Amino acid sequence: MEREQIETLLHTQFAKKIRNPFRKAVEEYRMIAPGDRIAVCISGGKDSALLAVLLRDYQKYGNVPFELICLAMDPGYEPENRRQIEENMDRLGLPLEVFETNVLRVAGNHAAENPCFLCAKMRRGYLYAEAKARGCNKIALGHHYDDAIETVLMGLIYGGQVQAMLPRLKSANYEGMELIRPLYRVRERDVSAWVEAAGLTFLPCACPAHVKEGDTKRGEIKKLIASLAADNPQIEANILNAVKNVNTAKVLGWRDANGAHSFLDRLDS
Repeated sequence: MEREQIETLLHTQFAKKIRNPFRKAVEEYRMIAPGDRIAVCISGGKDSALLAVLLRDYQKYGNVPFELICLAMDPGYEPENRRQIEENMDRLGLPLEVFETNVLRVAGNHAAENPCFLCAKMRRGYLYAEAKARGCNKIALGHHYDDAIETVLMGLIYGGQVQAMLPRLKSANYEGMELIRPLYRVRERDVSAWVEAAGLTFLPCACPAHVKEGDTKRGEIKKLIASLAADNPQIEANILNAVKNVNTAKVLGWRDANGAHSFLDRLDS
């Protein structure tokens, strides 16, 4: 399928499931402002590629003027993997800027010390630095709705905390930089359907410490949500709504910029 046909899919077959939810998230959470220079971070997977296509579409048809660059980190890919990323972006008509790092080698050497956390931390740091060096004030990541609800349950079950994957986040280490997640309302199954309809092929995870998704904690959470949603389709929306409707009068404790607090602080005051 040619570039023009792939773009047309977003205005026809996938308008309700992808294009409209994307635009709603961008506008509801005020992700893009006039004059922004946004680096969409291309990982080699389907989510970031779709995000780049949607941002270009919004640049063309939206009413907010902004600049867009596609930025990819080569963490130590095999030549054929990097070539596939470049060919996909070329097919989509998206100019790609690539910078090289040794993230995969470093993460692989620390396989016993939570390599996924280390890899994600290093990737994020490199991306912020490279985007800022190119004059960008925002980086866009391809996290979608399913990532958001899985994160809520992962924090609750494995982290013992209530927290959300925010659609916008200011960087604590790179002044003036912000992270945005424009796919926040887009379902993973619809991303996969778009990929199939467009006839595209993307890379599996290339990390040397990678295990099958079903064997990861996130994979376990994904299966749990699917099993619950099979009986009650409202489950998925309820998980995300739970971190939108927190009743602070009925929590045992909370943290803010001033430290940790207990419900007893208010009860006894």
